Amino acid sequence: MVIAREAVDGAEKIEAAKESGIRFVQLQFTDIIGAVKAVTIPIHQLEGSVRHGTWFDGSSIEGFTRIAESDQYLMPDMSTFSEIPWQKAAGPRGTARVICDVFTPGGEPFVGDPRGVLRRQVERAKKLGYVVNTGPELEFFLFRRGVDGGIEPLPHDQAGYFDFSTDLAQEIRQDMVDALEAFGIRVEAAHHEVAVGQHEIDFEYSDALRTADNAITFKFALKAIAQQHGLYATFMPKPIHGINGSGMHTHQSLWSIADERNAFADPDNKYGLSDVARSYMAGILAHARGMIAVLAPLVNSYKRLVPGFEAPTYLTWGRTNRSALIRVPKVSPGKSIEGTRVEVRCPDPSSNTYLAFAAMIAAGLDGVERGLTLGDPVEESLFEMDAATIASKGIRELPGTLGEAIDELEKDSVITEALGDHVLTHYVEAKRAEWDEYRTQVSDWEVEKYLEQF
Repeated sequence: MVIAREAVDGAEKIEAAKESGIRFVQLQFTDIIGAVKAVTIPIHQLEGSVRHGTWFDGSSIEGFTRIAESDQYLMPDMSTFSEIPWQKAAGPRGTARVICDVFTPGGEPFVGDPRGVLRRQVERAKKLGYVVNTGPELEFFLFRRGVDGGIEPLPHDQAGYFDFSTDLAQEIRQDMVDALEAFGIRVEAAHHEVAVGQHEIDFEYSDALRTADNAITFKFALKAIAQQHGLYATFMPKPIHGINGSGMHTHQSLWSIADERNAFADPDNKYGLSDVARSYMAGILAHARGMIAVLAPLVNSYKRLVPGFEAPTYLTWGRTNRSALIRVPKVSPGKSIEGTRVEVRCPDPSSNTYLAFAAMIAAGLDGVERGLTLGDPVEESLFEMDAATIASKGIRELPGTLGEAIDELEKDSVITEALGDHVLTHYVEAKRAEWDEYRTQVSDWEVEKYLEQF
């Protein structure tokens, strides 16, 4: 009998965890909205879970199953096993986590598992001869709590981009970096962002599935560390009117398996972009309207995607133009052109990272498979152009509301096929309910604007 290497590695990790005092393990996964879910088991149950799975009731999870078909089980991916650093304690009371894949009672991957949706696109790319690499930049706000302890949009500081003397969160970010690196996430940089109370921590570029796992870990880790400091970390896209919102700019490229090189790189091109890269970008632009409901999934997301706050609204690309939907970063001096990548700037960090990555990969690969042609770059700021000039250039815009974005999603066969019928149906149902609830509200702005005037 041959024992799989993964099982051996898992057994070794379990024994090492027991010896270091780990007593409990959180089996984690996400619902279709991106919320982390978990069931906790004693460490002595983990070996059985790795071999046979752990059963749970999927009917209670957003977008999973109906009551009549509720049984599902979790299979731990032991490559994601790690101690939760802020839950260390004296004696054998430590807790670890491991990210899981979801399966049906018949042993099939569950089609509604967001991690599985991304895995399908990763496998699709592999069949085409590529490894997809991604690197998201997740921005977030740190807020103080109100006088009654409630959650309010009260910025923790009044600093701006890269500020130092007025940045009150430097030590907090360092604690966050320590936590992330304890999970095996290699951090590249941490800094204050443009808006008051806004921050960014960047971690290393890697393959899409590993990076999505890291992004999910990133969000729950930062919330936990902020709470330890008496603050609240939020990935809400636009919590405060009149200042920049939080994005999740996502760098991406394709690695050629056969050629063992970056398939996006071409030293003879002005922008360093190969034909593959240009077709991939054309695919992103072609499907941007169709996938924006996944990349920017909240009513609030469309209050970030407005002109004037470094968030893209126009379907263009360029190098220096931060109003464009796709930016082509310059390769750092001293690095080879193998660092060539594209940065998609419209996603925000409230998205389910698994689904957002899956949608972007599906769009890009559609461009590659069909050999789509990329239009000319736009380097001047579109925010400074009038509507007539923009229209004369044939430049399209992203949808302006979640309601419009949902309509566009349902019309885009490439994105709907990538999500699959199960996820699409439940996702649209949840988002339409959110939109309907919002559009029937009467806001304070409306009362102040209209009550006395009419």
